[in-house]
Amino acid sequence: MNSNPVADYGLDLSNLPAHIAVIMDGNGRWAKKRLLNRVKGHEKGADVVRAVVTTCREIGIRFLTLYAFSTENWQRPKVEVSALMSLLKKFLIDETPEMLDNRIRLNVIGQIERLPDDVQVEIRRAMHVTAHNTGMCLNLALSYGGRSEIVRAVMEIATGIEKGTLKVSDVSDALVEQHLYTAGMPDPELLIRTSGEMRISNFLLWQIAYSEIFITQTLWPDFTKDELIGIIKDFQGRERRFGDVAPPDKQTS
Repeated sequence: MNSNPVADYGLDLSNLPAHIAVIMDGNGRWAKKRLLNRVKGHEKGADVVRAVVTTCREIGIRFLTLYAFSTENWQRPKVEVSALMSLLKKFLIDETPEMLDNRIRLNVIGQIERLPDDVQVEIRRAMHVTAHNTGMCLNLALSYGGRSEIVRAVMEIATGIEKGTLKVSDVSDALVEQHLYTAGMPDPELLIRTSGEMRISNFLLWQIAYSEIFITQTLWPDFTKDELIGIIKDFQGRERRFGDVAPPDKQTS
């Protein structure tokens, strides 16, 4: 492996997003275009996950959050859900050695308790054995929904107020963030959605308040390392003002 892969990609090392979030969309359409079963699209999508994780680790991204299975996805046909759970279990088993070799820490956000017992076992095992890795944090959003995450946080805070461990005056942005699945992590600076859909789909609703958004028409199974690098370069060319005005030397009018 190249000892300095970042330089080869022509990226500005001083302006890398610390946290990238990805809505991986288009597996089903990719399979349909090829007259394949939808599961084949998910299998191809898993290969792309490996490539994206590897690339993010190589270039120095600290946090990568992948929207793998939403709370709404439970409504899909049982056969497809079962196949997705089997694919997830296999991914966790197969990729744990790679995560260990590459110092990647696995974290799972979402309603883990809704997942099949055998998948929960593999999640906890993979999280345990990678817990001390410091190279990159890979967040898998599983049985995840942004609204349910916020409701969960509100309920925890309300319980604290009810028990007297918190006061209403304690409620703040920082307190809410402490009760989110992503507590202690920086908010995503870059949100990528594949397949061209122009919506957020209940993903990280609190955390992406000021994320730069990039929508690509590419279906997830066709998403490449080169496209990821191109999107990061686009991010590096954007001016992030967080509600402020541009500096005088950058104002156009």
